[in-house]
Amino acid sequence: MLLQNSLEDTIVAISSPYGMGGVAVIRCSGKLAFNITQQLFFKKKFSKWDLKKIVFRKMYYGIIIENENVIDDVMVCFFQSPHSYTGEDVVEIYCHGSIYVQQKILQLYLNKGARLANAGEFTIRAYLNGKLNLSEAEAIGDLIHAETEAEHRLAIDQLRGGYKNLIEHLREQLLNFASLIELELDFSEEDVEFANRTQLIQLLQSALSDIEKLTESFQMGNAIKTGIPVVILGKPNAGKSTLLNALLNEEKAIVSEIPGTTRDLIEDKLIINGIAFRIIDTAGIREAKDEIEKIGIERAQQSIQKAMIVILLQDISKSDHHSTEEYIQMINSFNPNAVILKVYNKIDKLNEIKFKEDDSIYISAKEKINIDVLKQKLFHIVLEKGYQPHRPMVTNVRHFNELNAAKKFLNKALNDLKTNVSTELIAEDLKFAIHHLSNITGNITSEDILKNIFSKFCIGK
Repeated sequence: MLLQNSLEDTIVAISSPYGMGGVAVIRCSGKLAFNITQQLFFKKKFSKWDLKKIVFRKMYYGIIIENENVIDDVMVCFFQSPHSYTGEDVVEIYCHGSIYVQQKILQLYLNKGARLANAGEFTIRAYLNGKLNLSEAEAIGDLIHAETEAEHRLAIDQLRGGYKNLIEHLREQLLNFASLIELELDFSEEDVEFANRTQLIQLLQSALSDIEKLTESFQMGNAIKTGIPVVILGKPNAGKSTLLNALLNEEKAIVSEIPGTTRDLIEDKLIINGIAFRIIDTAGIREAKDEIEKIGIERAQQSIQKAMIVILLQDISKSDHHSTEEYIQMINSFNPNAVILKVYNKIDKLNEIKFKEDDSIYISAKEKINIDVLKQKLFHIVLEKGYQPHRPMVTNVRHFNELNAAKKFLNKALNDLKTNVSTELIAEDLKFAIHHLSNITGNITSEDILKNIFSKFCIGK
C-alpha cells in the first residue's frame, strides 16, 4: 500500500507498553477518529457528548460502552487537525491497564471502521503531514529507546534541531548555486557565467569541512547510542571475570582459580555518569588447548577490533614488561585506534606496590579496591575522545552514509571546478550531493527508505 494512499485510513493502536498496569493509552488518528469515539464514549449517565461543544486538548471523563454494557471508566482527549501529533484528528483514550480492557476497546474501534496501525505509522503521518522532518522523526525513535542520560540528551538535541539546521543551510546554499549553473546551461550558446566560481569553491570547501566534522562525530555518537565497547583483555587467571563482576556489582561471570574458565565472550552494560559502557569479558589469550577454547580466543580477538577501550588486565605479582609490550603490539595490530588502559590487579596480595610512572591503575577486583577509580577513568577517556554534552553528533547510520555520499560528490565538484571540467558534470555532482543531503531531512526520500525507517518504531508511535 502506498504511504500517501494509506493516509485515507483511520488507524488505532495501544500506545502504552504491552501488559497489565495502572493506566493504558489507546490512540486513534484519521478522519473517522471523532465519529467512532462518539459512538463508543458516553457520559456517566449514558448520554452522548456533543462534539460541537468539545474543547480540544482537554480531558473528558466518561465511559466506554458496547450494547449498553460498560467496558470501562475512561478519560478521553480530542485533538483537532492540524493541531495534533499526526496533523490529523486524533483521540487518545486513557483506560485502566487491564489487558482485557485494552484489547476490548481496541477491538471496538476496529469494528467501527478503524484499522490496526503499523509500526511507526503515527509518526510517519506526522512526517507526511509536515509536523516533523525526517531527522526529527528518527530522533523520536531514538528518544523512545534511550536507556541512559547521554542517549536521551542526544535524542532531545536532535529532536530540537541538532545538525538539521546546518544540513538545511548547506542544502539551500548548494541549491542556489546549482540553479545558477543550470541557468548557465540554458544560455550555453551565449557563453555567460551566472555562478561565481570563486564563491562556489569557497562554499564547497566550507561545506566539506562541516560535513567532515559531522562524519568524524559518528564513531563517538553511535557508541554513545549503543554503548561504549570496552574489552577486558589479559592472560588466563589475571582476574578478568572477577573484574567484570566488580564493575557490574553482580556475579555475572564464573570465577575460578583454574586458568581458562572463560571460554566465550560475556557482555553486559554498565552506566557511568549517564553513559552506557558495554563491558566485554574475553577468554584469556594463550595457546588454545582445545577447539572450544580456540573459538573463544578468536572471538576475543574480534572483539578487540570493535573496542573503543581495551582494559589490559595483569596480575601485578606476575606481570613483566616483555609480555605487556607483546599485548600492546597485538592490540595495536588489531585496532590501532583503541585506547589501551593498563590495569594491575590483585594488589591486596602485596605488602608493597611499586607504582609505574604512567596512567596505570592499581586495583583489587576481588576486594573491590579502586574500582570507582577505574570507572571514572573510563568516563574521562570518553570525554578525551571527543564526547561533549549538547555537541551535535551523528548517531544514525543512515545519516552517516548519506553524509559520506554527499561528501564524495562535493569533492568531485570541487576537483572539477579547479580543473575546469565541463559545467554539465559540475551540475550533476551538485545535484547528487543535494539529493543525499535532502535524504537526511526528508526533502527528497524514497518510499522504501521511509518504510525501512518507520518499521523500526514500536506499534502506537
